[in-house]
Amino acid sequence: MTYNRVNNLIGWTVCAIACTVYFLTMEPTTSFWDTGEFISAANKLQIPHPPGAPLFILLGRFFIILFGDDPSNAALAVNSLSAVASGFTILFLFWTITFFAKKLVHPADDKLSTNQMISVMSAGVTGALAYTFSDSFWFSAVEGEVYALSSFFTAIVFWAALKWERRADQPGADRWLILIFFLMGLSIGVHLLNLLTIPGIVMIYYFRKYKPTIRGSIIAFITGCLITGLVQIFVIQYTIKGAGAFDLFFVNELGLPFFSGFAVFFILIAAAIVFTLRYANRKNKYFLRLAAWGVMFMLLGYSTYITTLLRSNADTAVDMFNVDSPQSLAGYLGRQDYGDWPIAYGPDFTDHAPVVSGGDKMVKGKDKYEAAGKVSIQNWGGAPSSHLFPRMWDANTDRNQVGIYQNFSGLGDGDNPTLAHNVKFFANYQAGWMYMRYFMWNFAGKQNDVQGFGNVRDSNWISGVPFVDNVLYGDQSTLPDSIHKENKAYNRLFMLPLALGIAGMIFQYKRNRRNFIVNGLLFFFTGLAIVVYLNQSGQQPRERDYAFVGSFYAFAAWIGLGALAVSSQLSKLVQPRYATTLAAAFCLGVPLLMAQQEWDDHDRSQKTLARDMAKSYLESCPPNAILFTFEDNDTYPLWYAQEIEGIRPDVRVIVHTLAGTDWFMDQLRQKRNSSAAFDVVLNSDQTKGSRREVIFFSKLPGFDENKYYDLHSSLKNIAGSDDPRFTTPGEDGETYNLLPMRKFSLPVDIEAVKKSGLVKQSDSVVSELKIDIAKQNYLLRNDLTVLAVMATSSWQRPVCFTSAGGPDNLGISKYLRQEGLIYRLVPVENSEVDNERSYNLVMKHFEYGNTNKRGVYLDEDNRRRMNIIKLAHAQIAISLSNAGEKEKARQVLQHFEKNVSTQNMPHGMTSGRGNHHDAIASEYLRAAYLAGDKALAKSISDALKKDLMQQMIYYKRSGDDIMNDEQLATNAWLLLQGKSAELSERQASFASDILSSYQILHQLEQWEKTGGIL
Repeated sequence: MTYNRVNNLIGWTVCAIACTVYFLTMEPTTSFWDTGEFISAANKLQIPHPPGAPLFILLGRFFIILFGDDPSNAALAVNSLSAVASGFTILFLFWTITFFAKKLVHPADDKLSTNQMISVMSAGVTGALAYTFSDSFWFSAVEGEVYALSSFFTAIVFWAALKWERRADQPGADRWLILIFFLMGLSIGVHLLNLLTIPGIVMIYYFRKYKPTIRGSIIAFITGCLITGLVQIFVIQYTIKGAGAFDLFFVNELGLPFFSGFAVFFILIAAAIVFTLRYANRKNKYFLRLAAWGVMFMLLGYSTYITTLLRSNADTAVDMFNVDSPQSLAGYLGRQDYGDWPIAYGPDFTDHAPVVSGGDKMVKGKDKYEAAGKVSIQNWGGAPSSHLFPRMWDANTDRNQVGIYQNFSGLGDGDNPTLAHNVKFFANYQAGWMYMRYFMWNFAGKQNDVQGFGNVRDSNWISGVPFVDNVLYGDQSTLPDSIHKENKAYNRLFMLPLALGIAGMIFQYKRNRRNFIVNGLLFFFTGLAIVVYLNQSGQQPRERDYAFVGSFYAFAAWIGLGALAVSSQLSKLVQPRYATTLAAAFCLGVPLLMAQQEWDDHDRSQKTLARDMAKSYLESCPPNAILFTFEDNDTYPLWYAQEIEGIRPDVRVIVHTLAGTDWFMDQLRQKRNSSAAFDVVLNSDQTKGSRREVIFFSKLPGFDENKYYDLHSSLKNIAGSDDPRFTTPGEDGETYNLLPMRKFSLPVDIEAVKKSGLVKQSDSVVSELKIDIAKQNYLLRNDLTVLAVMATSSWQRPVCFTSAGGPDNLGISKYLRQEGLIYRLVPVENSEVDNERSYNLVMKHFEYGNTNKRGVYLDEDNRRRMNIIKLAHAQIAISLSNAGEKEKARQVLQHFEKNVSTQNMPHGMTSGRGNHHDAIASEYLRAAYLAGDKALAKSISDALKKDLMQQMIYYKRSGDDIMNDEQLATNAWLLLQGKSAELSERQASFASDILSSYQILHQLEQWEKTGGIL
């Protein structure tokens, strides 16, 4: 059998294995984070968050049609797109590895011996299967996100470049280069990761077409970087900005329709390309001709963004950024709503970069574009402390930025950062914690699934070799069972994939340095180069390993080549044919080990928690309700439930973080699904662009700061006024509106609300809500939207929140009443739970993600969501018990127990964020005691005590192990108070957990002594 036939046959076999694995472990519905948004967008060709993914949406829609065009199969279809794309990524990885391997074992292009064939194929299978079962890639392969398809484009483009390398001397070989440009253009409609293959591809071209020299290699490398920058800046951004400028001129100056200038711009681009091609052909300018064809096909691929404009103008239900014009498309692609950060030059966090005007913000009006405020830009180079390589730049405090800087750079309190601090922070945090840790997860082993913020307990990489891990992180045998031997993400790979990859890297470096450089550039640019670009700061909301899978892809190629290195070494001891067989057997054991260790924490085949939680949120809402959400994991599953499964389309979901944008406020003024439009007090012109993005509180003559002013009239007549008395000019040239009062009243028609059923006859209804916004000096537009909705709902449309803490800064928490999973605005003070409605919702409508089934894995994100549900049960049960309805309270708790297995969701479990998991379990235990369910209380108490006692043992042994629990807790309390404490460095990082563990244990002892009498 010929080499090509064997190569194809085994490649497709490996592809089939990968696809099968991903289909078997794929999530059946939506998952948390962005998948609910992408599945919803694909089902109806809608617009996801910037910078969009139009090709992913189109392909997702195609897969939905393949699956019968049935919304009930939409999630399965889009998740299958990721599974298939991931399987084909493995196919192209296999062919890439065999290309490299063949060059190593037999550089000539003639027939391979059987032994050589086995060596090459075993290398391909080893590397491809290692990547198949790698932690980060597998995670993305089983959900409807863009990263799987992005990896596919990276794989096929890199493979196509190697395909060109083999055919470079044949007629028509440059068609492969044009194909690469087209694929790159297409990939922009998925994710920009693919562009980072350009430097490697340029080096492939240089090594194939020229006699390599050091000087020439450097020039080729710089050329590759420049081409990447040109594509990123000019092709992606400036073409759209240019089209937007043309459209602005054609519409505003020539009076032509919208999109006329957009069309003319691209007609001129096409004409320029045709002219360039003719000139290049006539003058025989090879590179100019190649560049023109490349730009043409890249723009053709990039043209998928036209669908974004078309669908946004159709006013779809999910229409992020309202991309209704070339002007807004430029902002959409530039992620205008997400802010900016310095990369090469900027200040430290101790010095604020000045904000400068980027010109007028032009928005689409009725007949022409209109200026609606200014575009604000941070001038990173304009601050006194600006310097090269700014890594410690973020002055915000929302994610403990300063604490992270100090922990990872050694910066002291009150110290000014130096360049050395910046470099140390980059090495320890950005390159070390936020990249190398993820790299080692995939190829060495993983400690557990608790999100890590830099301590030795949570989510570190491990080797699986006790001696090594104990040296790095302390005695691992003392870790609590819940995050060690009982944690499914405790994956021990014994560094075998890492060792094999390093062996392959060295082997390729010694035998074929050119291909080593090519693969090395892919490894670098999709790894550390991304680290430099992202310039991450502070505690991230989630682990970010999915951003670096391209780098892990390149390393997987070296893992495959490691099989050749092993065979080469064994051949020195035994005959070559035996060495090849032994090496293949040993090396194939590495991906099998990875599969055995990783399967249980990547199998999502039965889990439906994201979908079920969204359903429980929606079913908790009264008819025609308005539901404010506060984070992605609240919002996107809700969109999925409404848009895909048609669950409660009457509920209007308002994303608090988006409610401050002009386009989202415009959408609130329109009907969506079965949800009617509603008045947000201010009209579209008053909130267009940057107008009223922030309103400052300011004392003004004639206004009493102790008086409560009518909310509706204050917003309409003062916040909405352009009267100079209520405005002030800013340093950036913008005009800001003012509010001279912080206290507002919202009237209540007591008889009407009693008749409506909003309140009970026994409730003490207030005649007005008194709202005191004392916690902040300004009102952002998203909070303005909350107040506007409250002011205009007139108690006819229920106003609800997914979190009681979300609107806390607005001073309305005392008017929120829990109903199932949501918190409803009611004209009653301190009414905590609607017992009857909440009981019925729990018993009849709540669903729990199949977590009563054996082996359903809940990672930390899922456990955090399940804890929200668990806490709701506890609060409802406590309220029922306090009302004398203990039997109903027991039923609520037993309902949770029946539907949530403690094997999948233990009552006692170590977690971050101040022992969040055990703290909620203790509240759940209190509910069991109050309800009189002693058997359940004992079960919870035993589980909690086991985990908390194990925690205390671990914390004590993290120091000198001479303190008792009380002494350890006392020192932790002193440290948290900013006082001197006798704790080791490792113990100090757990001060909050030490104190909370001790306090909860003490509480458990008290409850046991009193027999559960609280």
